[in-house]
Amino acid sequence: MTNLDKSAAEIRKGDLPVMCISESEVMGLLDPNELILGLARGFIALSEGKVQSPNRPEICIPGKGFSLAMSAWMAGMNIAVKVVNVYEGNPAIDLPNHLATITLYDPDTGKLLCVMDGTHITAIRTAASAIVSVKALAKDDARVATIVGAGVQGREHLQLLPLVRDFDLIQIASLRYEDAEKLAARHPKAKAVRDIEKAVRSSDVVCLSTHSYDPVIQACWVRSGTHVSSVGYAPPSGELPVELARDHSLFVETLDAFEAPPVGCGELSGIDPGRATQLGDVLSRARPGRISDDQITVYKAMGVAMEDMVAANITYDEAVRMGAGRNVLL
Repeated sequence: MTNLDKSAAEIRKGDLPVMCISESEVMGLLDPNELILGLARGFIALSEGKVQSPNRPEICIPGKGFSLAMSAWMAGMNIAVKVVNVYEGNPAIDLPNHLATITLYDPDTGKLLCVMDGTHITAIRTAASAIVSVKALAKDDARVATIVGAGVQGREHLQLLPLVRDFDLIQIASLRYEDAEKLAARHPKAKAVRDIEKAVRSSDVVCLSTHSYDPVIQACWVRSGTHVSSVGYAPPSGELPVELARDHSLFVETLDAFEAPPVGCGELSGIDPGRATQLGDVLSRARPGRISDDQITVYKAMGVAMEDMVAANITYDEAVRMGAGRNVLL
């Protein structure tokens, strides 16, 4: 009897093999250079309307944290769905404040293919999106960068920044100087700094990577020609000075960035979306990016599901190729 001879009532799913990939395995499988290239292609597809990605819903747990569900699909990839839970008190119990899980589904059948840890992916893809903006928008001769924030995002920015520019110095500023010192020890060109204003004023690239509810720098500190990226998400306001986004060349992942949180960015509230350029349009050369050496460019990221989809598919494909992960029956 073939399935064509069965009624729907006679068909059950049965136990299907599902690949499981742990955080440590994800870290070994996801190549940073491949991720940067994949995200660049993803941003172009996003700006061309080739990515399906509904707005993310949010569940808030009063006094504890919040949970976001993020899904995306484009032709040639598996469907990706991520749930990320943000609990600020977690570090006190030795857990990251961002915990995430990603599932992948076969676009032809809807069958579950893979369950993987999404915590590392959330960290690295967030930084990698900012690094794609540095590659596209920072001056070619950029030599000094400053990372504001010495947490998870500071760590990932420090790993990825040298992949797109040959910096002579990467300065790291943090609320706790000792945290900046610990992070700077990871790279020979990194240096912890106490004077954040002096560091920003001397920089060609400034990467804001905090969970601050208020601006962490002042717009007047940013000199002509600097590229500023911001990946922090802390509604209703955030780490990026409104004046930087309002008064200079602004770039975003999508124009959804101008919606209210949890879909968009609090720092962009009240700014005309018509002033912004999607990063994918710069990468495809549909619209200009940097047009002069004295131009200040600003990239404000909200974190979109396309980034998770790209990172998870790269990880899954490499796991299949390497015979990594392990199958369980569900």
